[in-house]
Amino acid sequence: MEELARLAGISVRTLRFYRERKLIPPPRREGRIAWYDDHHLARLRTITALLERGHTLSGIAELAEAFDHGRDVADLLGLGTPTEEVPVRLTPEELADRFAGEVTAENLAAAMDLGYVGTDGDEFVHISRRLLEVSATLVREGIPLAEVLDAGRRVREHADALAELFTDLISRHAPQDDLHRLRPLAKSVVEAELSLALDRRLQKQGDG
Repeated sequence: MEELARLAGISVRTLRFYRERKLIPPPRREGRIAWYDDHHLARLRTITALLERGHTLSGIAELAEAFDHGRDVADLLGLGTPTEEVPVRLTPEELADRFAGEVTAENLAAAMDLGYVGTDGDEFVHISRRLLEVSATLVREGIPLAEVLDAGRRVREHADALAELFTDLISRHAPQDDLHRLRPLAKSVVEAELSLALDRRLQKQGDG
């Protein structure tokens, strides 16, 4: 414990406090000896970085709880690497900075349940850079992250239905191998229809 505290630049008393608050996972024990490793050191450095950025210990505790009980990256990418979306690795403090004040245990659990976020060692992995950037922008515009995630869940339901419609259509009239080749056509149809739908919605609001 003394060596870990020295490497992390904190006092042993502070380290004990973090352990009591469950901000770091328990050490591996061999008899009466408690072994700490690089994972504990990385977590302590993350806590220090988050505190320096103005995050509270209660908020960091929520983040640590969700992190320790979250899905790992193997679950997140269980269906294989996305064909177009680029995963993004983030430290806990980087994730907290992206969504200042909004990274709660509840929101992290929702993001993990959606499959947006998983964990890999001491890092988070977001499955899509585009979705990450859009979500962060919406939060910066004043929309609560919980509502952004709820909207994402509803969009997912519609997107799954659209994907099923397209794959069924192609499967009835073309070889199975053509699904991947014709995939861009489905995206183009959805993007065009969404654009037109937004135009109609904005026009309706303008008329109102």
